[in-house]
Amino acid sequence: MAGAAQRDRRLGFALGAEITGVDLRAVLSDHLRQEILNAWHQYLVLVFPNQVLEAEEQIAFSRNFGELERNQSQPRYRDPEYPELFLVTNKRTNGKPSATHNTGRNWHADLSYTTRPAKGSLLLCKEKPPVGGDTMWTNLYLAFETLSKPLQEFLEKLQAIHDVSLIRGIDKRDPEQVAELKHLNPPVVHPVVVVHPQTGRKALFLGQRVRGFLGMSEEESTPILRCA
Repeated sequence: MAGAAQRDRRLGFALGAEITGVDLRAVLSDHLRQEILNAWHQYLVLVFPNQVLEAEEQIAFSRNFGELERNQSQPRYRDPEYPELFLVTNKRTNGKPSATHNTGRNWHADLSYTTRPAKGSLLLCKEKPPVGGDTMWTNLYLAFETLSKPLQEFLEKLQAIHDVSLIRGIDKRDPEQVAELKHLNPPVVHPVVVVHPQTGRKALFLGQRVRGFLGMSEEESTPILRCA
């Protein structure tokens, strides 16, 4: 069994905490699983340093927190042996840039362009560059809570159109792969303000993959997106 988790240090005001004292390769007790889940709900982004996981171990740990996505929305980019794993690399393949070399270049929530956005993501870095390569995160609870009350009430009435074609750099990918991606993922609509089923907090569910708002023109939507 894994040992007791310890919240060593909070990493930032808005979000983030480092968790040590737990081996992610081990079977989690119900108590430890709940402790990690509670920390996730509180800090939103958890860092587990110095963990070395094989594919099966990463999948097994992830299953402690819900049903896993098999990446049907982007089948070309998943691990051929483990469809639960989405492979991201900037290494060239056969002399060409990888299909995922520009993944995640704009502000987004994973899979928001599908009918089932991700509950969360477990990122495992196998190889990192000597400089750069940072991933940034934002707290969408605070993004909503720090707005004025009139703007909150206005946004709660809106629905946003999430569009896979707005992935930054998608035009530089293989045209056949892009066509398949768009075919599998037509634009979908989600509420602009969502309520977390466990915490009950409201979050602003927007990003740079939002085309506009349902019932509004792009000209009407653009200034709202800029201020929200």
